[in-house]
Amino acid sequence: MRTILYTGKGGVGKTSVAAATALQAAESGKRVLVMSTDPAHSLSDAFDTHIGPEPKEMSAGVWAQEMDHTSMIEDNWAEIQSYMSTVFEWQGANTLAAEELAMLPGMDELFGLLMVRRHHQEDKYDALVVDAAPTGETLKLLSLPDQMSWYIEKIFPIQRRAAKLVRPFASRARSLPPFPDDSVFAAGQRFYEAIAGVEEILTNRDNASVRLVVNAEKMVVAEARRAYTYLNLYDYGVDAVVVNRILPESVTDPYFARWREAQARHMETIEESFAPIPILKARLFDREMYGLEALGALADEVFEGVDPLGMMFRGMAHDIVKNGDGGYEVTFNLPLAEKRDVDLSKNGAELFVKVGNYRRNILLPDSLARLSATGASIEDGHLKVRLGDA
Repeated sequence: MRTILYTGKGGVGKTSVAAATALQAAESGKRVLVMSTDPAHSLSDAFDTHIGPEPKEMSAGVWAQEMDHTSMIEDNWAEIQSYMSTVFEWQGANTLAAEELAMLPGMDELFGLLMVRRHHQEDKYDALVVDAAPTGETLKLLSLPDQMSWYIEKIFPIQRRAAKLVRPFASRARSLPPFPDDSVFAAGQRFYEAIAGVEEILTNRDNASVRLVVNAEKMVVAEARRAYTYLNLYDYGVDAVVVNRILPESVTDPYFARWREAQARHMETIEESFAPIPILKARLFDREMYGLEALGALADEVFEGVDPLGMMFRGMAHDIVKNGDGGYEVTFNLPLAEKRDVDLSKNGAELFVKVGNYRRNILLPDSLARLSATGASIEDGHLKVRLGDA
């Protein structure tokens, strides 16, 4: 199943682009499900009709679904929630408050991603288009398997054995909180395995990719650049960037002159930051983009001459690896480049590379901001920039 996950800063139009992708793909005879994992569901607004927690047919070949986390609790969280509620009640919370506290922040989005795994297992559709939460929340969720793996592999087994030993004594002491049964630990293990299964699906670069939706605005572009860096770190492939709401050439009113100049500057930054990843564009329409007709017009604009389900880019525009000296190397694919043409500079977390007319502006992870650019080399068509302590 082809899987495309759309994310971006809130308000950039990612829900409309996700819905438009599904409509365009269905025109070629594909069965496509577009699913929202964002608690602030907007798919119903985009399609201008009510959408529930079960897939609902919107048009020929297109189904839509807005996640309701209650449908996933029984399979993935019920036993853990029951134990956590017992602990909160032991601490003095009333039953209702304890149940609410047992639903940790971000669980709505997480259960949405678990639904991705369920759809892959059921295999009813040719493609799954995911309208994910805004960038920050999505990055936290996508990094969760990596963050949990050390705990599950190293600490979790020790806690499980310790609980088994202490539980008989703790049950007789009212001053101690209730210790989890082994079934709770087993549920935790299953929950982690389900999350890891989602990661396996979304990092499969043969079938899955992330697409960033942006507007040509300073803060939006900055967040998208940061998101791309961290998606690379966690091995999620970005195959396209969609720039939405560009002022069309037909708008000549002087009132918009400064806005057009600003968009032109930000478009340069987008090209420098994401090349050679394809940049898809959509103009600012003179109407609100909801309903099948409007979404179809948006799809025609974004995917003109392009397969909406195609894998538009494979690999990474740049790669960051640790070297043997304790520093790092940032590698760019630059065939035919010569070292004498390279102009290199770094300012904080930003790395600037210029080779002839080719310019790249890379936002590095925060942990590398303190390092300096100590040198560069070209090997087999790749520019390698070394970062280390000055």
